[in-house]
Amino acid sequence: MTDLFFEQPVLNSPYERPSRHWELDETGQPTQQIVESRRRASFISAVPTSKKQRGSSANQASFVFDKAARELETDNQQYELMQTINGVRQQVDRWRGLPNPSQWQVTPETARLLQHWRHHRFSGTRPFFCQVEAVETAIWLTEVASNTRSGRDFLDHLESANNNANPDLPLPRLALKLATGTGKTTVMAMLIAWQTVNSVRRPQSRRFTRGFLVVTPGITIKDRLRVLQPNDPDSYYQSRELVPNDMLPDLEKAKIVITNYHAFKLRERMELSKGGRSLLQGRGETLTTLETEGQMLQRVMPELMGMKNVLILNDEAHHCYREKPGEGEEDEFKGDDRREAEKNTEAARLWISGLEIVGDKLGINRVMDLSATPFFLRGSGYAEGTLFPWTMCDFSLMDAIE
Repeated sequence: MTDLFFEQPVLNSPYERPSRHWELDETGQPTQQIVESRRRASFISAVPTSKKQRGSSANQASFVFDKAARELETDNQQYELMQTINGVRQQVDRWRGLPNPSQWQVTPETARLLQHWRHHRFSGTRPFFCQVEAVETAIWLTEVASNTRSGRDFLDHLESANNNANPDLPLPRLALKLATGTGKTTVMAMLIAWQTVNSVRRPQSRRFTRGFLVVTPGITIKDRLRVLQPNDPDSYYQSRELVPNDMLPDLEKAKIVITNYHAFKLRERMELSKGGRSLLQGRGETLTTLETEGQMLQRVMPELMGMKNVLILNDEAHHCYREKPGEGEEDEFKGDDRREAEKNTEAARLWISGLEIVGDKLGINRVMDLSATPFFLRGSGYAEGTLFPWTMCDFSLMDAIE
């Protein structure tokens, strides 16, 4: 049989809504049949087996598919499938199809940006459909969803998911799942443009902000994201024509801080030897030399101090979560697996704790998580590979291939 999937996998234009997909069997293998509709969002995630499982052919599968997702369940872990994401996608499709901008129920500024992204004749590469869809999802949830019963149901789901995941200090998180290579940086720039233009022109609205904290897992990614700064020579807003020319001055009023999560770790304000510390402390109370949370914020994001309602953009957000209360899994692992679980947990605690401090001191508009793999990692207390329950948009690797 001719292997058409591997010979000619592309079925759709990257600039249009997908309308065809390759059928997969129960094991996730292509049947060579083309289905004349968009692929439904389903759970397809690379989940490596632990070392204690390796060697067993039954556990060597590289992917977990929708029907096999039940394998992720244990007595205290429930994997939620994709009905919510598909439901939001359907609502956004209907909303996108409304012919008259007056029907969109968004601000005039948002309507103009949507028309620009959808119909402008770009001199270079225009935004991909998946990029526009991700931003449309954020816009629909922010400006439109509260106007309808079904929309409010999705907002209730989002609030409940965040409350359950972080009951002590819930953060208003929204995850946009985009396959590697689909251009998350462009999506970030579009989100910043949408929020900033509306905030500048509607300063009394709490839906919008011009203060942004972009958090990355490493220095390399941080350097790559400098194109989000409006004054950067390669700024995406102008070089990629992401906003109409008359809106570019509004972008200059955005306050954007790009950092990595390691910066959230409280630092010593003075270097003291053990003997020096004992001498200074004497018999009094324990000497505190760590910076305060407020001092950390002043060090990391001085441009945002005094602002309220900051929007946070988490790049590669699968490193950021609060582990499930009372459900740490580190004790279940040994050797390298245990060290990996401990490393994941330490990084996640530092990242999420930093965001909680921002929320407490400055206030958060929303946390936007962008990742190809917004899944809980080993050691989180959730089944490894469990999708973040606040994920509301999914453009998977299979979507990107097709």
